[in-house]
Amino acid sequence: MELQSPREAAAFALSLLDLTNLRDDCDEAAIDKLCLRAQTSHGNAAAICIWPRFVAQARQILGAGHPVRIATVVNFPSGALSVGEVLHETRRAVEDGADEIDLVIPYRALIAGDEAAVTTMVESVRKACPQSCLKTILETGELKDSALIRKASRLAIDAGADFIKTSTGKVTVNATLEAADIMLQAIRDSKRSVGFKPAGGIATVGDAELYLRLAETVMGPNWIMPSTFRFGASSLLDDILAVLSGNPSVRASAGY
Repeated sequence: MELQSPREAAAFALSLLDLTNLRDDCDEAAIDKLCLRAQTSHGNAAAICIWPRFVAQARQILGAGHPVRIATVVNFPSGALSVGEVLHETRRAVEDGADEIDLVIPYRALIAGDEAAVTTMVESVRKACPQSCLKTILETGELKDSALIRKASRLAIDAGADFIKTSTGKVTVNATLEAADIMLQAIRDSKRSVGFKPAGGIATVGDAELYLRLAETVMGPNWIMPSTFRFGASSLLDDILAVLSGNPSVRASAGY
């Protein structure tokens, strides 16, 4: 990955973007807008990430086989639902047309020492959506401890996750480079084909580039692609489009 200019970084970030609306006030009109925003004159986002209740609507808009994939969230944001409840959410989302499932692991149970709760949840959801891309949200800002983040990463990977993701975006601390480094090292050490998704607080092309360079440092050149790396963000697209249109990015205009 050689990004020689902000425009190259912006174009690359666009191809990796899960354009997200998980606001509490999201409605059908917002989903219509999100589906349109994901298809830009500079190229498409990788996916949209939305509440389960809007999956059927998004599928009707985008149609079968659309290059913009539909991701939805389960056990979100608390990570505290029962396995049965989460399986119901997952199966319904797949029936409605979801391509990807972003699952919050039972991180509070893990903090309390219950590793089996994580394994059981991830394995169960994996079996319920065998054809879907399964991203597991670790909620690293709540795990806090580096050893616990490493353990959560390992448990999710061993249980069949296709991606490990930092955050829900609903807590005080979301994606950080420190957590990303730990998670990427866990992927590398597992020697499995698992992707990484930083989410929450990534608002500019400059922010995105920091994560891209870290991933390249840990995983090596040519590892980053939509099947191995995604950004979860709602506002990053605005800065991407500004840069691709030749305007100053938010970071640049702020004097960084």
